[in-house]
Amino acid sequence: MSETTELRDAVTDVLRGPCTPAALEEAERDGWAPAVWSALHDGGFATVAVPESAGGSGGSVAQACAVLEACGAAAAPVPVAETGLLAGRLLAAAGLSVPDGPVTTVAAPGLSFDGEVLSGAVSGVPWAVSASLAVVVDGSAVVVSPGSGVVTPGRNLAGEPRDHVDLTGVRPTAAAPVSPDAVEELRRRGALSRAALIAGAARAVLDLTVRYTGEREQFGRPVSKFPAVAAHLVQIAEQTELATMAARSAAAGAGEEGEPAALDVAAAFSVAADAAGLIATAAHQATGAMGMTREFGLGVLTRRLWSWRDEWGGGAAWATELGHLVAAGGADAFWPTVSRGLVTAQT
Repeated sequence: MSETTELRDAVTDVLRGPCTPAALEEAERDGWAPAVWSALHDGGFATVAVPESAGGSGGSVAQACAVLEACGAAAAPVPVAETGLLAGRLLAAAGLSVPDGPVTTVAAPGLSFDGEVLSGAVSGVPWAVSASLAVVVDGSAVVVSPGSGVVTPGRNLAGEPRDHVDLTGVRPTAAAPVSPDAVEELRRRGALSRAALIAGAARAVLDLTVRYTGEREQFGRPVSKFPAVAAHLVQIAEQTELATMAARSAAAGAGEEGEPAALDVAAAFSVAADAAGLIATAAHQATGAMGMTREFGLGVLTRRLWSWRDEWGGGAAWATELGHLVAAGGADAFWPTVSRGLVTAQT
């Protein structure tokens, strides 16, 4: 058993207790799940892939994505991706320590920084009220304390906070220069984080749908035995494997301390985004009216699939980028590029 598999299983076990249907309902209402966050933070899982020198738990991008797969499967309503793989690595690369507690980040094209105070606003910030915010602006990584600025609450389809924050006049608690590649690296990690979350949620959808259709009977036999339902189950299983292989391949390609490659991330997010829609549709078809109720856990997962596939650029944008990257390599590089990805996914 690999270290990433052991880590994924460990997070799965940790989340079984606090990540209950009641906790998910409360998080959609209140915007925060303190017990879920404490379980992950106290175990050091929230800062995997952040160097220990910056206050993290250490580890690789692949290990961080293993954590995110487990979080996706549990629909954990906390900013684990943002705290570790995204903002945490951004701050560490800038020589800054990661704040103790949840941290978030977002692309910030509407901001400016004069060296003293910020000006402008950012939208779609995950858990802005609860987390410190780290962004790249004018060649610097800056950190602002939780709830700084004027926060207008917002939610994605899954009920996760995605807030609008006006930071005009806010003075950062820390700032440091970053490399010219910092924004692009953050964007790639953001897309990869969503691919890993989708892979985890897809696996949970598959398990839930197989179990339900195997237990529910119609005309004296399980509904999973009917050809139409069986076809839906096959599609969910196929798409889950595709999304999982693509996300894990892109994460593994980063190596022990590196960053995921543009081509790998573009492929992973394109596959995961397409899979998210197909899996959600097939699962609701297979479970019928029960799948649409709040009492059944399917909607908690499928709302996240629909939400995550549209974040960090969305599937269509990354599919377009994938096409450009493959075309730029020329005809001679096409098959080696495809086959390299297949080999990586199998290791």
